[in-house]
Parts: sequence; C-alpha cells; structure tokens
Amino acid sequence: MHLSRSEKSKAEKKARKQRTGQVWIILNLCLIVMIAALLVYHFKFKEDPVQQTAYLPGMPEFGMEGDRTDSPGSGQQADSEGADSKPPRTTETGEPPGSDMTEPEGSAAEDPADSATAKRVVMHFAGDTLFSGKVEDALKNHGYDYPYMHLGTAFLEDDLTVLNLETPVTNGGVGAANKKFVFKSSPDVLPALRDAGVEAVNLANNHILDQGQEGLLDTLKHLKDHDIRYVGAGRNEEEAFAPQYFELQGMTVALLGFSRVLPETTWYALENRPGVAGAYDHVLPKAVEAIQASRSKADLVVVIAHWGEELHKAPNVHQINLSRAFIDGGADLIIGGHPHVLQGLEQYKGKWIAYSTGNFIFTKSSNEDTWKTAVFQASCSNQGDCDLKLTPYRTEIGQVIPLEGKEAEDLLKEVEKRSVGGVKIALDGEVIAGKAVE
Repeated sequence: MHLSRSEKSKAEKKARKQRTGQVWIILNLCLIVMIAALLVYHFKFKEDPVQQTAYLPGMPEFGMEGDRTDSPGSGQQADSEGADSKPPRTTETGEPPGSDMTEPEGSAAEDPADSATAKRVVMHFAGDTLFSGKVEDALKNHGYDYPYMHLGTAFLEDDLTVLNLETPVTNGGVGAANKKFVFKSSPDVLPALRDAGVEAVNLANNHILDQGQEGLLDTLKHLKDHDIRYVGAGRNEEEAFAPQYFELQGMTVALLGFSRVLPETTWYALENRPGVAGAYDHVLPKAVEAIQASRSKADLVVVIAHWGEELHKAPNVHQINLSRAFIDGGADLIIGGHPHVLQGLEQYKGKWIAYSTGNFIFTKSSNEDTWKTAVFQASCSNQGDCDLKLTPYRTEIGQVIPLEGKEAEDLLKEVEKRSVGGVKIALDGEVIAGKAVE
C-alpha cells in the first residue's frame, strides 16, 4: 500500500515530534539528576566543615575525630617530613587523653621518667652567720634587711637556701661561763632572714648552746614560728640527728647536720637532753646511721658538717675521714664550715665536698683571709650528681658585698689552689672536677 505525499508528510512530522519529546524527557531527567546532586552536595558537604576541608589540598590534615596534628596554639602545621606515621595516642577507652588536641605528628610523648631525670634542684649554701655584737649594732642602725641588700634574688629564685646559724636566737638564757666568745641574737632578726630566702639553717656548731639549753629551746621555737627549718640540734638525740626532708622539683631532698667542734660533752644531745648531733668518734655511728636511714627515703642527701680548725686553709685529717664516712654512708653532697676561712673542694666517689664556706653574715677580724667568702650553688639531679658554682663575696660587719673583676678572680684562684685532685674553677665560678678520689 502506497501512501500519498500528504500522508507521508504527516507521518514524518509525527515521528520527529516523538523523537523531540524523547530528547526533552532525557534532558529533563538529566536536569533533575543534576539538581539532586547539587542538593546532596549542599546538605551533605557544605554544612560539614570537617568533611569538606579534609579533602581540600593545601589544608592541614586532621586526625581522628577532627583532632589537629599540629601543635596546639602554634599556628603552624607540624613538620612530618621523614617522621613515622602513627595514630593518635588514646586511653583504654579509645579517647584522646586529657585534651582534644593530639601531639604534633612525628613527635614522641614525653616520658615522665625522662622529665624527672632532666629536672635539677638548685640550692645555695653560705657560711657562719650571727647577729650579735657589732653585727647587732649595724642592724639597729641600718635595719634587719641590711645583711642581704647586695645578694640579689638568688636565694629567692632557688629551691633551697641553707646557712650555718652560729648563734642562739633568744631573749633569755644564761651565757656560757667557760667560753671566750659567747653569742646571742634577737629573734627580731628572723623575719628578714626568711624574707631573704633562707629556708633552713644548721645548728650543729660550737655556739648554738652559748645561752644554755634554755637558749637552744628558745631558738628552736623562734625558728619554727618563722618557718625556718633546722638540722643538727634538737630537744633530744632523736630530733638532733633527724634529717629534714624537702620536696623539690619532684625529688625528695634530705638535709642533715653534724658537728665535730663542741666545747664540752654536756653539749651532746641525749635521749632526754637538748643538744647537738655530734660527729666525734664515739657518736659517729649515729651520724652514719642517720645518713643511711635518709638514703632509703630521699633522692638526694646533703650533709652540713661543722669541723676543722679555725683559720686553717686546708682540711685536717678529721675532716677528710668524716667526709669519707658520710659519703660511704650515702651522702651526695657535703658542705662544711667552722674554720672562718675558705677551704678547697674535693670529689670523693663522684660526690662533692666543700670543706669550708668561711664566714657569711659575721663580724670582721684583723685577719684579711676571714673577709673572703663565697656563696656555693649546687645544681643536683635525682641521681645524686651535683654541679657546683661559686659566687665570690667580701664580708663586712653584718653584710656581704659581691666581688668583681680581679678581686673575684683572685678569690676563685685561691679556692682552686686550696682544692684537691686537680679541681679547676672557671672565671664565672663554675667548678670543674679533676680526678675524683675513689
């Protein structure tokens, strides 16, 4: 059957119309799909900044749960080049510990043990200190803070400062009748002493009972009232030999004091008698036992020793023997006094001995060697090793004056000369160990 030309034309128009309709349907479907995709993008990504930025190039990477891998507050992305890739630290529950922030990528968590090892206790030690006689007159004229006016802030910024208190602090007592020099200081001196940064004093010396047992007991009370701790003397033997423990920089520091310079046997502390912790031969075992007991409880053991002979520049045999006994018993650092002049330094089994720190807050004699002194700084780790540094001073009546230039250099050289075993002292006061005696 043949269609006429008009019928054929109608059939072609109808076919074209059908094809056009199909194209529009396809285009509409495509448009609908595109709109749907845009809507999904808008609601799925546009409103979720973590998902959006996680895939944008050039932005800082994020860890689990959106935690940044750069250091908190640094404003800079952590440099991870060459670092091992590791997941964020988590607790047993899987949550980041303590904070939402993780460590910088490639950095290790700080080991508390390593941190403790890196910390050091900084302590200052100085020599014989009293506030009577001409020193008392100076304080009355210039004020109770007069002795410390040139010290700066070293005692305030360290962890512990210890002096040898060479006087009872009391308004009572009866002066010893059998002594050439008898001292007595007013309790009014203690607030300024504490404000200067002195936290502890040694009482194991040959003047603490100058005003009898009453004067000693008054001293203990006044020190306690002013938050100044003491070693080397007490209400009885147990207290006199007992250490003071200080918690410093995460370490336990034990401080003890002993004297081998006592006027008479009545000065010894007994079970029911106030007195001093002695270090003569017959009581030496008690001192060593006290050191050994503190060794088991402390990271660092410091002994203040009152020993030697006045005005002698070198230690005598008793100082040497006692220093060995103390270190063999567990002491890490020994600071000595009594000779009123500076003596040298020595290492024994890797532990420092300062044989004499000289005078500090004191009167002034005609012997110029007694005018020279130093503040001894010790920086010690929890392993018991210490670095020493000396700051040179000159003692005036009731006050110390820092030395500078050649005067300071000469003092340091003199201490170096008096030291044992090749010890060197740098111009800045840093002490350099020679060959330690074993």
